[in-house]
Amino acid sequence: MGFAEAVQSCFKQYVGFTGRARRSEYWWFALFGLIVGIVANLIDTVLGTMSEDTNVGVLGTIVSLALLLPTLAVAIRRLHDTSRTGWWILIGLIPIVGWIILLVFYVQDSHPDNTYGPSPKAAGAAPEAGPAPGAGPAPAV
Repeated sequence: MGFAEAVQSCFKQYVGFTGRARRSEYWWFALFGLIVGIVANLIDTVLGTMSEDTNVGVLGTIVSLALLLPTLAVAIRRLHDTSRTGWWILIGLIPIVGWIILLVFYVQDSHPDNTYGPSPKAAGAAPEAGPAPGAGPAPAV
């Protein structure tokens, strides 16, 4: 799954907390959120809408609120892909240790089919091209 496909998938499932998300979908969307956040903060700085006291800008706040639900949704679907309930996301409320645990969960490979659905990794795999079943080597001439 590429960058554009992952971002499009996350916005199509804006509040879709069911199902599973592959590693690539999660990390591409995380990169998208980072880039959009940086651009929003730069625009806030240029326009002068950045608060001096809190370093929070108007556009940055709007972008953060707009990306909140799809970010939570893809994170929970990623946890589902590793055979964990979405409630594990709450461990991120524990500073440092919780973040490390979530990071370990997010980088794990997809698990086979589980209670959250079929593996998206297996569903996205194209069958390999090869000889037809039962076809042996070509006869010698």
